[in-house]
Amino acid sequence: MTTYDRALVKRLLPAVWDSNYAYGMTDTGPTPGMPRAQVDPAHAGTLFAHIADIKTGWTKAPLRDTERKAILMRYGLDIPEEHVAQMEGVTRQAINYRVKQGVRCIVATLNGEPD
Repeated sequence: MTTYDRALVKRLLPAVWDSNYAYGMTDTGPTPGMPRAQVDPAHAGTLFAHIADIKTGWTKAPLRDTERKAILMRYGLDIPEEHVAQMEGVTRQAINYRVKQGVRCIVATLNGEPD
């Protein structure tokens, strides 16, 4: 079982909205001319399990509307915090706080911790 942290959740968040996010992220076979390595079935498919988990975390986490919107704009639409702040009429620090709190809430949800 994976323990999720902020860095992993932030890396996985774009997968909530982009179905092609994982494309090219894993090496599906050995380098041509090299011997095949044995695959450990316990570790196979971890990326896809993480993607399924992050989608569940996004849905189940008790995020405030402001946090959900800030995360969507930052990670779903890839808009820099400065531009999100301008669109929302708040400071960049306010958006940064909303994103951090939202990511923290998703991490807690994925790890089964009370928020």
